[in-house]
Amino acid sequence: MERDLRLISGMATPDDAECPAASAAETDADLLDAYSRAVIGASEKVSPSVVNISVTPKTGTRARARSPREQGGTGSGFIFTGDGFILTNSHVVQNARKLDVVLPDGRSFQADLVGDDPDTDLAVVRISASGLKAVSLGDSHGLQVGQLVVAVGNPFGFQCSVTAGVISALGRSLRSSSGRLIDNVIQTDAALNPGNSGGPLVNSLGEVIGVNTAIILPAQGICFSIAVNTAKFVAGRLMTFGKVKRSFLGVAGQDAPLLRRVVRFHGLPVEAGFLVTNIEESGPAATAGLKEGDVIVGYGDCPVRGIDDLHVLLTEEQIGVESPITVIRRTEKLTLKVTPEEKKAG
Repeated sequence: MERDLRLISGMATPDDAECPAASAAETDADLLDAYSRAVIGASEKVSPSVVNISVTPKTGTRARARSPREQGGTGSGFIFTGDGFILTNSHVVQNARKLDVVLPDGRSFQADLVGDDPDTDLAVVRISASGLKAVSLGDSHGLQVGQLVVAVGNPFGFQCSVTAGVISALGRSLRSSSGRLIDNVIQTDAALNPGNSGGPLVNSLGEVIGVNTAIILPAQGICFSIAVNTAKFVAGRLMTFGKVKRSFLGVAGQDAPLLRRVVRFHGLPVEAGFLVTNIEESGPAATAGLKEGDVIVGYGDCPVRGIDDLHVLLTEEQIGVESPITVIRRTEKLTLKVTPEEKKAG
């Protein structure tokens, strides 16, 4: 009876139950503190490796038309080896006559372009400097939608700006400036702005899991990063060869639907293909006997539904390897032999 009176009067005693509202508030505060610690830890780990890249364009050149991903010839990058190799975007360094890199400690160096790959919008530059701190490269294979991510870069020249968000989607495809699709792109809502291009996207451990590359205007919270596993492969090729080798056929064209009766008659696994509108003289396609108006529907053992399927199949391993190519010429199905060559720069 005495305890009941104490509760009614509002007097607290040691054996009284804790207030549920207070416990919930403490739990929320703990969660916010944990979130803050994760963002702080990740940014502190990677920020010393994030650089600002200033580009002096070649005389008489004009940057290729693209979505506004960097401003005033500047972008971001990050040091991924202790001896000065820096990963960034191809569109950041494109048509550069001079590259200047500013480190977070204020030191400035002129950089050399090691190589760039417009097909994946990645590039590697190098500086000669001491006391460099390299990032830790993670693994983009095990990422999950909803996972916390942190983006670090230099939007509008504001050095080492940090934003946080989550992975919105995985396995996106993004069209590069060369026309090829970049596969396995990470979509995030971590805010990116012009100048963030080439900066790292990191997980809660401070490991780089992506290279920030694009935003969609006027949308908000739809940003894209190239998966770090793709970046590892491309960076290795650029450091070794200065480019990424790919094969090509010497054809130009467009995606085109097939007549239903042609699909049924030949039992084709596709209802569309790649319509050849132009053939490079003396190129692999011309040598194989392809003609303008042919529709490519298969390469090797794989169906071809359009240009993107064909790009995926024309890898470095196909250079110099004779393979069957299936085409529809008017209503006739033909199988020709083609030997791809190495794709020329530019």
